[in-house]
Amino acid sequence: MPRAGERAPCVRLAGLALLACIAIGWAQAFAARPVRVYEVTVHASDPGPWAQQAMREVLVRATGRADAATDPALAPLIADAGRYVSGSQSLADGSTLVTFDGPAVERQIIAAGRAVWDPQRPFTLVVLSPPPTGAAGDDLRRSLELIAERRGLPATLVPMALVDASGGALTNDALLTSAQRLGADDVLLGRTDPAAPSGEWQWTLLTGLSTESWTGTFEAGIEGAADALARVQSTSLPLGDQDALVQVSGVSTLTDYASVERLLDSLPGVRRSGLEAADGATVTFRVLIRGGAQAVEHALATSPHFTHPGMADTRLTYQFER
Repeated sequence: MPRAGERAPCVRLAGLALLACIAIGWAQAFAARPVRVYEVTVHASDPGPWAQQAMREVLVRATGRADAATDPALAPLIADAGRYVSGSQSLADGSTLVTFDGPAVERQIIAAGRAVWDPQRPFTLVVLSPPPTGAAGDDLRRSLELIAERRGLPATLVPMALVDASGGALTNDALLTSAQRLGADDVLLGRTDPAAPSGEWQWTLLTGLSTESWTGTFEAGIEGAADALARVQSTSLPLGDQDALVQVSGVSTLTDYASVERLLDSLPGVRRSGLEAADGATVTFRVLIRGGAQAVEHALATSPHFTHPGMADTRLTYQFER
């Protein structure tokens, strides 16, 4: 069978030849970003024993949950944090870089009935309206970077047009496409109204799978995005990478194919995806993903673009909705 990156699908499948070549190359541009989940810098001013303080931060990053540091189910990991330290290094500013045994910590999190957020994480562009300028913009950028680092979410603040050439508001799909052209996977929009209560923002997270909105402070933007993106892996899935065959019907155009390929490639925990077979408007992809078919089913459960999941032999089956 042909695998992702091989030329066979481009040669043998006449109806999808150009389609497959384009989409395989396009998908590779949207690879998730690796996060150093198990390396934490502890400052001299941080309260408590350094190993336990570092473990609290690691648990927040590893699970994607802000309350993980106070979760009773994970308290034994904090109490016995020193057991999981694989190395530490004193830094010039008096802080300490602590490295934990990631696989050992992950096994204990799973054993406690909690989920692990895959360390290969989506890169999120943050766009603010109105766009901040001058010193205020610099302060917001630094604040965002600190929150994102603490939550383990690759994110950056960028200026990006929210209207088209005629001044009309861009659709969510157009905004997400613009962000993806800049190398991101998702886009987080923050809007503030000078007439609204002080410090209140309207946030919208756009991903290939869903759209979520909430209201809160500036800090609540990144906090909410991390919560939402980690929630896709809210079940205790197997830790290993496994192949899953995903059959999708309703794929009749190059645009459909590229959309499906991009959506599958953006699933949390995906290592690679590629065309396995095609028959008319039905295509089958082989997806290597952490957690296997169970992870694919869980991630696509709330997607508006895939309906009627099921099994055909060993394949997950979906209908693609434009």
